[in-house]
Amino acid sequence: MSDFEPSQSGSAGAPPAPGNVPEYTVTELSLRLKRSIEDNFGWVRVRGEISGFKRAASGHLYFSLKDADSLLDGVCWKGSAARLGVKPEDGMEVICSGKLTSYPGRSKYQMVVERMELAGLGALMALLEQRKQKLAAEGLFAAERKRPLPYLPRVIGVVTSPTGAVIRDILHRLADRFPTHVLVWPVLVQGEGAAEQVAKAIRGFNALPEGGAVPRPDLLIVARGGGSLEDLMAFNEEAVVRAAAASEIPLISAVGHETDTTLIDFASDRRAPTPTAAAEMAVPVRLDLVAGVAGLDERLRRSMTRMAQDKRRHLDSLGRGLRGPREQLDMARQRFDDLSDRLRHALRVGVAAQRARMETAMARLRPALLRREVADYGRRLKESDARLLRAIRQRQAEAVQRLSQPAKLLESLSYRNVLARGFAVVHDADGRALNSADAMAPGAMVAIEMHDGRRDAQIVGGGSASSAPKKAAPAAAKPTKQESLF
Repeated sequence: MSDFEPSQSGSAGAPPAPGNVPEYTVTELSLRLKRSIEDNFGWVRVRGEISGFKRAASGHLYFSLKDADSLLDGVCWKGSAARLGVKPEDGMEVICSGKLTSYPGRSKYQMVVERMELAGLGALMALLEQRKQKLAAEGLFAAERKRPLPYLPRVIGVVTSPTGAVIRDILHRLADRFPTHVLVWPVLVQGEGAAEQVAKAIRGFNALPEGGAVPRPDLLIVARGGGSLEDLMAFNEEAVVRAAAASEIPLISAVGHETDTTLIDFASDRRAPTPTAAAEMAVPVRLDLVAGVAGLDERLRRSMTRMAQDKRRHLDSLGRGLRGPREQLDMARQRFDDLSDRLRHALRVGVAAQRARMETAMARLRPALLRREVADYGRRLKESDARLLRAIRQRQAEAVQRLSQPAKLLESLSYRNVLARGFAVVHDADGRALNSADAMAPGAMVAIEMHDGRRDAQIVGGGSASSAPKKAAPAAAKPTKQESLF
């Protein structure tokens, strides 16, 4: 009997007696409801339109499924969200598989989604067409944005899964055609997070600096094997398309098989039907290049040989029309002798004519030149006279100045200046200055010169200064006793 079946006691239609109805707490009732819903709806598939989509920081997805009349809350836990085949968006019509349960904390039921798929191929194609028109309107698919692929790239960057057959096919084809340095950026190619990893890889290759430790690729290949439309959805995401359109490195898209088309194909610079075809687009065939170079080398050799032969024939034909070098030299020597004789005669005639013209001109110019020379001589004579007079005056002034300085010095050293201070000079009768008393004999006449004149005098006394009575020498001072300084 169900927990929710009514009691059989009492009359029909009458509420059961209070004593017969069990009492539940809110939690007990919520748990019974939860268990009942999960037992009856353990696995269901629900079709509806996604509304209010939200991705929590924990990685869980929360949204609602609605149709024209009803709405059902849904939740997709982080583990299941990574395995979803599509990326949920508002307005997307999907079919969700999972179980129904209740959330006692809010007294509501909800669906725990384990799987999600688009509701029919037509809905998915409509979504892709809508997204394609939006990106095309922004100019991401414009033909003028396409760039030519490098003819012989030194480094090729490949964005793909490192474990699939795609990377092996690309490497094998590159090794067969033209061995090239390949950098592989491993990514997921389907499922949750695949689109973000592919976009990040494209941007990462473009961010590599020129000349860095990791070489920057000259060409990018974004590759994936075949699969269903849902499997290829990562290459239809806006993030991947915008990264491919913004790539500064030329990009080849090689997603799926030849019949598969994704939005990255419209944004790339070149679309390859398969990853193997992308490798063939990336590099030429080395053997073809070697053969082509060999052919060009052979053509160059033949052309040079033919040109040399043509030049030799032309030179031979020109040589037949020329005279021998000895004949040419004899004619040149004879012409040289002729011109030398003519030049010697012409020089003699020319010199004689020039001498005659010069003598005629000198005869006409001689009187005028003589008068001009006389005038010039007179002018130069006057100028020389004036310069000589100025020089004499200058020399006189300099001589006066030179003589005045010794005169001043002699005047300053003259003995007359000494006489002016009270001294006198004694001269004998012959005018000689006497500088000793012994030179003046008694009765001799002398002349005493003062500063203001002379006076005659006669020497009266006699005797030298040594015969004069000597004054007693002063007694020597008695030395005083002095203490030694040491």
